[in-house]
Amino acid sequence: MSAGEKVIVVGGGLAGSEAAWQLAVRGVEVELCEMRPELTTPAHISGELAELVCSNSLRSREITVAAGLLKEELTRLGSLLIAEAHKYALPAGGALAVDRKRFSRHITKLLSEHPKIKLIRQEVVELPDSQPVIIASGPLTSDRLSAVIKELLGERYLYFYDAISPTVTAKSINLGKTFQASRYGKGAPGYINCPLTEQEYELFYRALLKAESYPRHQFELDKFFEGCLPIEELARREKEAMRFGPLKPVGLVDPKTNQRPYAVVQLRPEDRDCSLYNLVGFQTRLRMNDQREIFSLIPALTEAEFVRLGSAHRNTYINSPHHLERSLKLKGRDNIWFAGQLVGTEGYCESIAMGLIAGLNVYQTLKGKNIISPPPTTMLGSLLKYITTVSEEVFQPMNSSFGLLPAMDKKMENKLAKKEELAKRALNDLGKMIAESGMTIQLFARPSRPSKPHPERPARQLSKSSAKHPPKQIPGVKEEKPARTSEPSPPTHSRQQGTIERRGGGQRRYQSDRQSRTGKRGDESGKSKDKDKSSGSDKPAS
Repeated sequence: MSAGEKVIVVGGGLAGSEAAWQLAVRGVEVELCEMRPELTTPAHISGELAELVCSNSLRSREITVAAGLLKEELTRLGSLLIAEAHKYALPAGGALAVDRKRFSRHITKLLSEHPKIKLIRQEVVELPDSQPVIIASGPLTSDRLSAVIKELLGERYLYFYDAISPTVTAKSINLGKTFQASRYGKGAPGYINCPLTEQEYELFYRALLKAESYPRHQFELDKFFEGCLPIEELARREKEAMRFGPLKPVGLVDPKTNQRPYAVVQLRPEDRDCSLYNLVGFQTRLRMNDQREIFSLIPALTEAEFVRLGSAHRNTYINSPHHLERSLKLKGRDNIWFAGQLVGTEGYCESIAMGLIAGLNVYQTLKGKNIISPPPTTMLGSLLKYITTVSEEVFQPMNSSFGLLPAMDKKMENKLAKKEELAKRALNDLGKMIAESGMTIQLFARPSRPSKPHPERPARQLSKSSAKHPPKQIPGVKEEKPARTSEPSPPTHSRQQGTIERRGGGQRRYQSDRQSRTGKRGDESGKSKDKDKSSGSDKPAS
């Protein structure tokens, strides 16, 4: 390969978009190939680049949560998608939730207008013999390209099932049976919380057990990613499992009773206008009629209008420990790299991370420089180590997790303090790597968090005084006496705005601005006595 060669990036999802950007800003010509909208998938609904297909949450912002630390590392490495996600952030407590339509539309505009990127809207059905290529086609790779990759690798894909949560209109939510709050009062109260009594939970649980799911093929097993289990699968495991997962009430107080509810269904805004809300953690494979009937048992959703029902799709990934080097290059081929969920990572931030690493290492290879390999003490380096060195017999998709990091030299009983020390070590080691590599990184200005749930809706704090008053008007929800509203002005963006060039290992000062513990699923970061499972939750994520 020569320094002047064009690079082909296959797939315009999160990983492919990040990889294309990292190459383009360094002066490399890129052909970004995306088959949508000409050929779509069971999960995508648009032809935009970097579409978030499952949840709209990138999970926790806190560096004491695995996903938050990974985001901070990506920020210091100049990730475009993490920077732009902050610009389209929605109120979601300690989590980074985004307006998914505006976000992907903006990424599409940035990449399609970049002078070094040529966007090609067609399916890739063959791979070049010598031209550098990054395969970031995702877990829903087309059948024809899947056959090409299968022939290239000489074995069948591994796979698991992923699922999508339903979405309802804001105006159809019975606001009188909800309250507004974020777990532990963190951030603006962007969630609508639907409390359930013990009797209501029992009715909902029994209905899930009787519900019918879509059948799978006879040759397939029910293999689910643990961080994104369908709600009905969780219910079948144990009666109380949902109360320790997506329906957990910890950190929430109902202002009507001034007590913690027995169980809570959280609704998270899908867009900046707060006209749509998704049911957090309600991934499902239930038949459509059963979804409408069972989810309407939730008191606040008895008249819910579903604009999108939950669905399931099969995600595929390659046997990375057998096929990939630490740089994400295919063993035995000097021109092929893999990136994104296809390599066996799970989650939006993890996909972005793999795209960034693949893009950087293709550039380093073209320039004849050493590959970029973050140390295993970083969240990014620990993920790369896992997917390339773990035993093939036990390999399965992995989220970022503090459990992947090497232990500290000193023992610490306080879990939060331990994670703070691990985060400090990770960011310090990442800074050393950047300095030693001599990389030029384009950094983006750090935007502040949304101070309000919405321009029309003032933030509320759960306290004894505020608990005496009813919830305020939620945008898009009709009440008998609607509050006065005004059209929020859309944010303005510029490709060059807020970016700076920094060479070498210049680091921002480490600061843990919040202290929180990790939640178990992707809805938001919150306090928990459970061990970290890396989700802080997004996810889905998927």
